[in-house]
Amino acid sequence: MSTDGDQLELLRAATRGRKPKPPAPAAAELPVARVTVDVPLPHLDRVFDYLVPEPMSAAAQPGVRVRVRFGGQDVEGYLLERVEASDHQGRLAPLRRVVSPERVLTPAVLRLCRVVAERYAGNLTDVLRLAVPPRHARVEQAPRPEPLPPFGQEDGPVDGAVVSPIPITGWEQYRAGPALLARIAAGDAPRAVWTALPGPAWCDDLAATIAAALRAGRGSLVVLPDKRDVDALDRVLTRRLGQGRHARLEADLGPTTRYRNFLALSRGDVKVAIGTRATAFAPVHDLGLVVIWDDGDEMHSEPRAPYPHAREVLAVRAGLEGAALIAGSWSRSVECAGWLRTGWARPVVADRRVVRDAWPRIQVAATAVGGRDDPSAHGRLPGPAWRAISDGLKRGPVLVQVPRAGYLPGLACQDCRHPARCEHCHGPVGLPRSVPKDQASLPECRWCGRVAAAWRCQNCQGRRLRATTVGVGRTAEELGQAFAGAAVVVPQADGPTPHVPPNALVVSTPGIEPVVEGGYAAAVLLDAGRLLERPDLRASEDALRRWLGAAALVRPSAAGGAVIVSADPQVPAVQALIRVDPGSQADREFDERAELGFPPAVVMADVTGTATAVNSLVRIARLPEGTQTLGPTEVLVATPAAEPPPKPREPRRRLPRTAALSGLEEPVKEAEEIDETQVRVLLRASRKDLAVLARALHEAAAIRSSRREPGATRIQLDPLNPG
Repeated sequence: MSTDGDQLELLRAATRGRKPKPPAPAAAELPVARVTVDVPLPHLDRVFDYLVPEPMSAAAQPGVRVRVRFGGQDVEGYLLERVEASDHQGRLAPLRRVVSPERVLTPAVLRLCRVVAERYAGNLTDVLRLAVPPRHARVEQAPRPEPLPPFGQEDGPVDGAVVSPIPITGWEQYRAGPALLARIAAGDAPRAVWTALPGPAWCDDLAATIAAALRAGRGSLVVLPDKRDVDALDRVLTRRLGQGRHARLEADLGPTTRYRNFLALSRGDVKVAIGTRATAFAPVHDLGLVVIWDDGDEMHSEPRAPYPHAREVLAVRAGLEGAALIAGSWSRSVECAGWLRTGWARPVVADRRVVRDAWPRIQVAATAVGGRDDPSAHGRLPGPAWRAISDGLKRGPVLVQVPRAGYLPGLACQDCRHPARCEHCHGPVGLPRSVPKDQASLPECRWCGRVAAAWRCQNCQGRRLRATTVGVGRTAEELGQAFAGAAVVVPQADGPTPHVPPNALVVSTPGIEPVVEGGYAAAVLLDAGRLLERPDLRASEDALRRWLGAAALVRPSAAGGAVIVSADPQVPAVQALIRVDPGSQADREFDERAELGFPPAVVMADVTGTATAVNSLVRIARLPEGTQTLGPTEVLVATPAAEPPPKPREPRRRLPRTAALSGLEEPVKEAEEIDETQVRVLLRASRKDLAVLARALHEAAAIRSSRREPGATRIQLDPLNPG
């Protein structure tokens, strides 16, 4: 790095009439520090060399946070390594400060972050931001707790052996379960796709594998979708391993507690980490086991650049560190089906007899059926569902799963049945809440939030509205009136887990159903077919996963547990639910995607941004041979309610410019108009060209960044819902 900052300091000192302070001498050993600076520009995604002053030499160790002079200002970064000499021809600028001597970036995590950044065409600094939480000096200065004895040796060894043997666990119910547990205990690195049996026993099974790894002297990390699952596993690990044997990593803990737990892992005081998606980067020492639970949940996909998926991060990490990998769920994702098909992982499933005994009886009931005396014959609730709720409430709580939140989220014109749309942003119009009968209920746009008080149908100019979709609020209101003796419980996604009385009727959206002691007596998957109607590549996969998640909370069939599904029985996903066979449905989905050319059979990159920026990036990128370009297509952006729709801008003119980067010269001879329309381009390539495609996109983004071309782009490889 140049010494512009030092020259500026000398100039300031001279103008103030004082003698400039001489620079400190360089460190006697390894005087050059290689630093990655926290700058988001792609063309600066590389390592820079700085001089290590002798007073900072002891603290400036690989993995610490440092502050350096970059681009005329002080920026933070990480010191990656110390070397004897630099390739830079000029003088090196010194480190400004060692922010903390705490080595928060371990070599294993740094290696993982580099691979993930390359895999997802991102910057190393963006991945490091996901891996290392913000610093809290007070936590670093706090005294460390007393170290715990090795797990299993709390009472001391007996004849050189561990006191506690491997316990008998629920893994005996699975064909390859005991073999998996034995290999983990031996320090091997098996890879398994685990189709779990219903109920809360999955936490005990994971605790057994973690205990087996600890006895082998290896650490473990478990990534779970949300706080509810983290709480469940936390309670079991505390009971099975003891207090202080594991650490939680999640945003809900708050920055102080999260950083304290992070330091306990990076210092090696704790060797087990559990938490949400960022836990995939946890600095666990001697890592021997990585686990992801319910990998099909969209919460495992990082919404920030470079948008990595926790499943792929753990797969990479297992290979880099020689750790065992378990992908467990009640269902099965298409990506895990691909792992099994290639032999990269092995299935861990129970026999069909065990599956039939463990799951509740599942029955399909179409809507609007029943006899003349059936109160549900002309209603939304099928007759079998009505009877299941009525009988189930006599034996315990009953769960009703509703696919949509809100009150009446979908409305249409009463006259022509055309969907009701907002006249400002063309978003869907619905009724967000219930109101008293003496008050008027005004529809609102679900995108921009505007009240459509004077709504008029754009198709027939009608003014009357009808409901097309019923949400959880209206459903709870209707069921509360139908079953007056039952207490109605409606869980909230952002609220605490509610208490469920013995005779409660729980009306919930998918994914937030509370767990009850002993399981639900019955469950009704109301309007289940709605989950299949989403314009989403993963609609069938996600619907089956959510259905099985609700059914797993119900008592076994031998205990009277029953599940009623309101959907078309001919749909393959519904048939897989009836048979409790998620594997066949995942294989079917994989074959269909391979035939149509969708991930994971191929690699696909989503490039979104202004039309000028996207077209420029695709034109510059040296894409692998055979890459297909789909698009561009315009992206509809909703306008916020508080802001009026923007006025169309006059196209600006871009001045001619000649740029050169790495020998690439592309003169722009003519002025171009800048199109700020938001568009999307999909790039589809063979799976074997993943690394080439990612590198090409990152290099193209770096070229645009170095030229300071206008417009921003978002690059996302293997998006959850391409198109």
